[in-house]
This record gives sequence, C-alpha cells and structure tokens, in this order.
Amino acid sequence: MTDHEAIDEEEFDPTEYDVTIHRTFDAPRERVFEAWTDPERVSQWWGPEGFTVPHCEMDARPGGGFRIDMRAPDGTVYSNAGEFNEVVEPERLVVTSRAFEDEDGNFGLEVRQTVTFVDRDGKTELTLRAEVVTATPDVAEALEGMETGWNQSLDKLAEFVDRSGDGSE
Repeated sequence: MTDHEAIDEEEFDPTEYDVTIHRTFDAPRERVFEAWTDPERVSQWWGPEGFTVPHCEMDARPGGGFRIDMRAPDGTVYSNAGEFNEVVEPERLVVTSRAFEDEDGNFGLEVRQTVTFVDRDGKTELTLRAEVVTATPDVAEALEGMETGWNQSLDKLAEFVDRSGDGSE
C-alpha cells in the first residue's frame, strides 16, 4: 500500500486549503515589492519562523523561473520552484510554485499565488491569495500549516522592510 492509498482520496479536497491574507506594511510599496522579487532580499525573510534560506534564485519577469530552498530548524531542506506568470511592478505578482518533489520528479503540491501591493499614504496594503492547483493527499499535513507558514513569513517580511529602510542593507 502506498501513502496515497492510505488516505481516502475521495474525501481529500485540496481547495479547502486556499488562503487569503491581508497585511499592511509600514513601508512604501516599491520596497515591499522588491522584497518579493530580489533574491537577496527574499532570502532574508522567506519561510516560517525558524527557517532559513540557503539558496534563492529568481528571474522576476513573466515566464522567469525561481527556486527557493528553505532549511527547517531540524536541518531538512524544502525546495520550492516555479515561475512568474505575471509581474506588474510594483503592483502585482502572480506566481506558480511547486514543492514536495518525489524521486521521479513529480511534485506533490502546486500553488498559484497572487500578491497585490496597494499604496496607502506611504504604507503598503498587501493581499496574498494562495490557491492550491493540485495536491496529493500525502501533503495534507503541510497544507494544514500553509496559512500559519504564510503568516509567519509575512511577519518576517514586516521586520525586514522595517530594517531595510530605503531598501539597501
């Protein structure tokens, strides 16, 4: 019996895990946008609390790719790769990401993230919508933590854009 057979696939609905989060950052939207599209900046805030980013590469343009490796506190590395579907600087990003790659090169999870950046008197209102495109039942536990993980990442982003001042560190 495989892991997939151990979970009732009839009852597994990955769309139940879609997440929408609204945040206001005390920073100009250009700075917040750059924190999402510059690999050096992304590596300083990406991932849940306790995670680090030992490797980050990205080509933030429509059709451009990215790869982000996150290291968990226990040393496990989780890779996330995909492409930028839409880049409207500094207003909107649409990204498709894939994670939980198996030994055959198949991904257990594909998520489409839409991030909007709205200027409000020098602050940035950010809306993140993460929609599960496909997911195998064996990633259900990770999906259950997706909203918490995003909130922790956005907490780290808030600290980063506050620290980064004009965007130069």
